Amino acid sequence: MERKYETRQAIRPAFSVFIFDAICYNDIMKRLKLYLETSVWNFFFADDAPEKKEITHAFFSRVKNGSYDIYISDVVLEEVSKAPDAKRSLLVDLIKEYSPLRLTLNEEISELAQKYLAEGILPENKIEDALHASAATVYEMDALISWNLKHLSNFKKMEMINGINLKEGYLKRLELITPMEVSDEEI
Repeated sequence: MERKYETRQAIRPAFSVFIFDAICYNDIMKRLKLYLETSVWNFFFADDAPEKKEITHAFFSRVKNGSYDIYISDVVLEEVSKAPDAKRSLLVDLIKEYSPLRLTLNEEISELAQKYLAEGILPENKIEDALHASAATVYEMDALISWNLKHLSNFKKMEMINGINLKEGYLKRLELITPMEVSDEEI
């Protein structure tokens, strides 16, 4: 099945994450395509971070209601496989419950991830984070959703990653945001 991805750019005012839903819908009100990085799945069970857990549950309620199309890659599945047995079982069941579409990693994604590392945007030992960002870029996701504030969901990293993407010919802007920022509801 061939996928057709839109490359149209929305005009972005500063700090547009607050109006993210409004600017990313196309003329026929398509659902947002969101790549869910591993931390989003983990925070569903984060008893030690009750506020993020609550926001994550609210986000997944919106997913269940059909507000978004969600995606993961083999990187998410590999990271989940490294969790302790009890946690891994919970995460696998959660992923099965929400049935995200799985993006296949390829050479193009690996090469783009290496460019993020080579440019110093992400530390050399964070190849998984680079692969999350490059998969979301290559498959033209509307946003990469993460609770990883240090390496992914922050404005500086988003601008640097989008700078490399533009230099490499990827015209669609990738938003790197938290589950809280993608919602148009108060949580």
